[in-house]
Amino acid sequence: MTYLYSILRPGLVAAAIALLPACGVTRPSDEPPPVAPAQESGLDSEASGAPRLQMVTLAGGLDEPWGMAFLPDGNLLITEQGGTLKRVDGTTYAVTEISGVPATVQAGQGGLMDVLVHPDFADNGWVYLSYTVTDDSNRYSTRVSRARLDGDALVDVQDLFTAQPFFRERRHFGSRLLLADGYLYVTVGDRGNRELAQRLDSHNGKVMRLFEDGRVPEDNPFVGTDGALPEIWTYGHRNPQGMARHPVNGSIWVTEHGPQGGDELNVLKAGANYGWPLVTYGEEYGGGAIGEGTHLEGTRQPLVYWVPSIGTGNLAFYTGDVYPGWQPSALVSGLKLTRISRLQLDADGVGNETRLLANLGMRIRDVEIGPDGKLYALAGGARLIRIDLGR
Repeated sequence: MTYLYSILRPGLVAAAIALLPACGVTRPSDEPPPVAPAQESGLDSEASGAPRLQMVTLAGGLDEPWGMAFLPDGNLLITEQGGTLKRVDGTTYAVTEISGVPATVQAGQGGLMDVLVHPDFADNGWVYLSYTVTDDSNRYSTRVSRARLDGDALVDVQDLFTAQPFFRERRHFGSRLLLADGYLYVTVGDRGNRELAQRLDSHNGKVMRLFEDGRVPEDNPFVGTDGALPEIWTYGHRNPQGMARHPVNGSIWVTEHGPQGGDELNVLKAGANYGWPLVTYGEEYGGGAIGEGTHLEGTRQPLVYWVPSIGTGNLAFYTGDVYPGWQPSALVSGLKLTRISRLQLDADGVGNETRLLANLGMRIRDVEIGPDGKLYALAGGARLIRIDLGR
């Protein structure tokens, strides 16, 4: 039995409410066909007016696609974890490899991760990438660079940020990117060294805020704090891999992987401590308590947590009119429980959850809303898919 818990709170006062028992996921014995019904379970009733949906495969044969971003012309950039950046034509869905990608290393959970297109791309051509790098001692870290896209090549590569320190562990690299109001937000996981999430002299287990050219804003919360790294915006995170800006109030929402249980959806506040590993709704793999429970003074509670974990990927907000009854919603991709969780937004944050695509058993890494207002996703470790209205 799986539960989504929504924490409704003024300030830091929280009450956990079990909202929705999830159905067990039946994994198909064969790969889903290119076009298949996209079931949405957990609706209040069959008479709710929910649309009939179908999953359409637009491009297959991708190699562990990790992140995607739309270009102004409707084409789509997709990263592959092994280090390749590809452009998918928005009309024919033909795939073209982009050259000039910075050197990356695929190590464990690391590799080429997120891609972000600058909001003013039509004028400046900037594309941002997060990826794994190694040093001379075979240790690893997360780097963010930007480059201009010129035809089928990246040029003018600039390194903006490299998380410190490097580690031999090959997990929990993050890393999702977001541009908002001229600031670049970067998520970095704890790199398997959980205690560093609480230390301000390490970038691990943090969300960073930079200017879009990599400079550090002087009003970041820990600028001038003795021993603290100035790039840090928030801390106490485990492995945040989803990030999006709320379409109404402008707040930054982040999804992050918990341990065994306890995946979280958090709303960022400058300088806030989100608790890991002092507090968590999860436990050690195989059982066993972590930290001091679920609440601790001075730490922020999640807006939502999942027990057991759904394996949170990216996050997107939906405010369009393509899918009746979805306005407004937050969409959270699930890697472990192979679904997209659609959370209805309300005045308190989130309301009910429904589950999309769970019938197809595909891991969902990334979700984005396209220029046509439709939902696109990276699924099954090989596909770019779109959710269409069924017939």
